[in-house]
Order: sequence, then structure tokens, then C-alpha cells
Amino acid sequence: MAKKKADDRKVVSENRKARFNYAIESTIEVGMVLTGTEVKSLREGKATIAESYAQVKDGKVFLVNATIPEYAGGNRLNHEPTRVRTLLLNKREIANLYRATEREGMTLIPLKVYFNERGIAKMELGIAKGKKLHDKREDLKQKDWQRDKARLMRQKG
Repeated sequence: MAKKKADDRKVVSENRKARFNYAIESTIEVGMVLTGTEVKSLREGKATIAESYAQVKDGKVFLVNATIPEYAGGNRLNHEPTRVRTLLLNKREIANLYRATEREGMTLIPLKVYFNERGIAKMELGIAKGKKLHDKREDLKQKDWQRDKARLMRQKG
């Protein structure tokens, strides 16, 4: 399979706090079951996945608590903003995600919602484990040191 370029994607929403609050073990690209007005709202760049998560239930994967606001040009047939959405994966991938979430402390966190090069709405889903407070502090120290090191290298020439 060919490598995907970052510029082939139009990122609609990104969960920036996820990499700070969780240690991401692996990621997977999944499709989403959306209505027409949800896709139009996504194309306008409106979505919030910061408070959302995914869960495996009855052999399906569902996205819970993601907000896609109503489409402004919609009518009475507009969608509900925070409805539970089905994610599209094959059975083997669902079984792997179910096994991963059965382990202690593992959860499914949406990292990005984007349109791929063919214009199809996709989501990057991460299998993650929650970080403790001392892990978060260590990450901040590393980030500060990298920033200081880059500043020093620029000053030295």
C-alpha cells in the first residue's frame, strides 16, 4: 500500500489534547456512517471530537459524544448534533479493537476527522492508555527542553 501524504487530507477536526492525556499505542483509519447534512457541515470545517470516544458493542464500533453542528442550509430534516455514529471497520479489525479495549485501561480515542484524497470523510482512531499526572509532567519537561534546545541551536548558528 502506498504511503499517504499529509497534504492529501483536509483535516476538519483534530483532538490535540488526546496525545497529552493518553499514550497512543496504535492508530487505525476508519470510515463513518453520516447523513448528507453531516457531511455538508464537516465540509464547512465544523466538528468537535475533543470530548468523544469510541466503544465496541454488539460487534460494531460506535462514536459517542462527537459533535457535528447542524448544517445552516438544512431544513427540518437536519441531523441531531450529538447522535451516536457507527464507525466502519471489517470484522477482524473490530475483533482486534475489542481485545485491545478489554485490556486494563485501554480506550478508543478519535484523533482526527478528515477528508481523504477521494473526498470521503474518514477518522483516525487511536488505541490509547490514560497517562498519569507524573507522565504528563515528564512530557511537558521534554517539550520545554526540545524548545530550549532548538532556540540554542538557532542562536549558535
